[in-house]
Amino acid sequence: MFKIVRKIVLNPSVKLLEVEAPFIAKKAEPGQFIILRVHEDGERIPLTIADFDREKGTITIIFQEVGKTTKLLGGLEQGDEILDFVGPLGVATHLEGYRKAVVIGGGLGTAIAHPQAKKLHGLGTEVHTIAGFRNKDLIILEKEMKEVSSKLFVTTDDGSNGNKGFVTDILRKLIHEGNAYDLVIAIGPLVMMKAVSSLTREAGIKTIVSMNPVMVDGTGMCGGCRVTVGGKIKFACVDGPDFDGHQVDFDEAIRRQSMYKREEQQSENEHVCKLGGG
Repeated sequence: MFKIVRKIVLNPSVKLLEVEAPFIAKKAEPGQFIILRVHEDGERIPLTIADFDREKGTITIIFQEVGKTTKLLGGLEQGDEILDFVGPLGVATHLEGYRKAVVIGGGLGTAIAHPQAKKLHGLGTEVHTIAGFRNKDLIILEKEMKEVSSKLFVTTDDGSNGNKGFVTDILRKLIHEGNAYDLVIAIGPLVMMKAVSSLTREAGIKTIVSMNPVMVDGTGMCGGCRVTVGGKIKFACVDGPDFDGHQVDFDEAIRRQSMYKREEQQSENEHVCKLGGG
């Protein structure tokens, strides 16, 4: 069992949990993920490692309550325990050797982008960070991102934070201003990562994206997390989750992402929460 030592509500649907997992914390790196199971009858879901503390032996996960399991997870409190918590899985992001990078997070993807920016900053890279959200009430980790960024730009679709636009608008402006980036990291919705990759392809800037397709076992056996990269089949759980954004078949990934919408909705509708003892 893995004890929750801290819980923070970042916004009405996004929660942060810090979990005791010393063996995972000992080896975790930015870009990797864990697979958890809330209870014995629960499903296995992957969540990216949002942070880790080797001294405390903890792993931080940040998630949005969008389905049955994430709502169960969000109902847990400090002191509660998670049955299974396995990791670190996936290939860590290779971040050494870059002079100037821009890290882009779209919505909840900001939680995954933060450890990337933090590691780059620690390596001495000049980091510019762009974070995009639908509105100001959904903004998360602004303080944390500012601490590891030379420049931080936070934009909203509706302009409710005083800065209206998309992450690609900011990125395009920064490139046109002459910023010589040798790396772009984009993490968020597939359509956002596709748009960023299209822009950086034109500019000739290396781009890494983090893919989060349907995943079951996390060891490459089920094949559910397959993505097409450079015309070849890859598995996000063992080959990724990071891939060259200029090589990913985003259109295929978007089609696959919607395959189980009906079943996911059915599972959520049939779920009855028993955490309250009812």
